[in-house]
Amino acid sequence: MQHGKYRFIAGFLVLPLAIYAVFVISPFVQAIYYSFTDWTGLSPDFEMVGIDNYTRLFQDGVFWAAVGNSVTLLVLLPVVTISLALFFAFMLNVGGRRTKKAVIGGVRGSGAYKILYFFPQVLSVPIVALLFQFAYNPESGALNSFFSAVGLDGVRPNWLGDPQLALWCVMAAMVWANVGFYVVLFSAGMSSIPKDFYEAALLDGAGRANTFFRITLPLLWDTVQTGWIYMGILALDVSAFAFVQIMSVGPGGPDYSTEVLPLYVYQKTFRDGQAGYATAIGVSLLIVTLIFAAVVMRLGRRERLEF
Repeated sequence: MQHGKYRFIAGFLVLPLAIYAVFVISPFVQAIYYSFTDWTGLSPDFEMVGIDNYTRLFQDGVFWAAVGNSVTLLVLLPVVTISLALFFAFMLNVGGRRTKKAVIGGVRGSGAYKILYFFPQVLSVPIVALLFQFAYNPESGALNSFFSAVGLDGVRPNWLGDPQLALWCVMAAMVWANVGFYVVLFSAGMSSIPKDFYEAALLDGAGRANTFFRITLPLLWDTVQTGWIYMGILALDVSAFAFVQIMSVGPGGPDYSTEVLPLYVYQKTFRDGQAGYATAIGVSLLIVTLIFAAVVMRLGRRERLEF
């Protein structure tokens, strides 16, 4: 009977596992295989080159510049986006003044603010990138026009043309495009926390900061951890590629200051016809992503609180 049960379960798992292996596992295996070839991506002919592509990576200055920029995005983008989203969500749900009808409440007009925060989500990534590109224009952009309007004509940075500023400008656009989604996500999580917890804390004299760090954040930790991983992957995948491709000079410039790994994979594949080398870069991107996910899961591991 026990043996028959396992055969019954295995019968249901065979087809899903086969589909997963073909459409998920197989592309990774193929990418790793092509990373050991000199495939151009344009011809079906190629030869095995062993670890030459990986050896070349260690001597490629552009690759290391892309790794540095991608790691910078990987570390800072989730920190800034999640922190801002938590702050805004807390203010919209718990940060308002006490009223007679409720122990806690959001700031006045919190419903309208949620709609405004979520608005960037209805815009596609190319549109957001173009809007910020126009805003950063050193001659007619909104930012430098503002400086001129307040009498700061001497402060007119060449935002995307300055190697010291370009990556931060791209990151600001990515934060703006994503923070609203997490405000709504965290607001939904905060609304499920029993109000009795806040009432008890406030009666004991807890301030807003203590309420956030001792009630809201611990009970919202699983959602924050999930959002953290998602933002990290977003910093390494097509979203970073799209913003850099559209906004930056070159793209990837100036002086490779905004070069990121997804863009470098694209350039090596479709611009330079070096698909074999590009897949080696892609494998390194996969390793960085797996390390990030493992580190976040390890650091974020804690006892789950239920309420």
